[in-house]
Amino acid sequence: MKAAIVVFPGTNRERDMAIALKRVTGHAPRMVWHHETDLTGVDLVVLPGGFSYGDYLRCGAMAAHSPIMPAVRAHADKGGHILGVCNGFQILTETGLLPGALLRNANLRFLSQDCHLRVEAEATPFTHRWKKGDVFRAPLAHGDGNYTADPATLEALEGEGRIAFRYADAKGRVQADDTGCNPNGSVNSIAGIVSKNNRICGMMPHPEDLVDPLMGGEDGLPLFEGLVEALVR
Repeated sequence: MKAAIVVFPGTNRERDMAIALKRVTGHAPRMVWHHETDLTGVDLVVLPGGFSYGDYLRCGAMAAHSPIMPAVRAHADKGGHILGVCNGFQILTETGLLPGALLRNANLRFLSQDCHLRVEAEATPFTHRWKKGDVFRAPLAHGDGNYTADPATLEALEGEGRIAFRYADAKGRVQADDTGCNPNGSVNSIAGIVSKNNRICGMMPHPEDLVDPLMGGEDGLPLFEGLVEALVR
């Protein structure tokens, strides 16, 4: 699997993502500066976390207009796979590659903590290493992770099985409020979604930060192992 990680001014999670991808592929992914426009030969494009352009205007809004983004969109149009984590998820919504928006956390505080995610959709390249209902731990670090969408979009996401992950407690129980296991107040406790063709995934927590025992666990490793299984032909 050939992966490329897009680096914007203010990105700060590209090295974490590179560690995770190297763990499952055996080789370092390609780092692509946002002024580049060539993604030839890439199977997976990753938009990592951070604060692209200092999160000015809206999180991800300026990055959505970077020179690399037409190539990212072309990659998507050709059926390529894209993973956007945290700021990467925000960028995907700003470009329209995924629906909805990420608003300020309901408690108006920046959150840096572990959370638990319940797997909602198992038939995607990003989740097929888990079973529906499985629960895993992942760190989160964001101030604008409160997912929202209009009622029609939410109905489509729910009806089409495009909710990839929900915030839950360690036993998989989901709460609707902005305390406890729904830390940022996301509607329907949504932590991650996929595109209609299941080839684009956006999520706020950071699975790349739990892929080795030295990191405190390997909870996020199945996501990356599953991508290799799905994309290596």
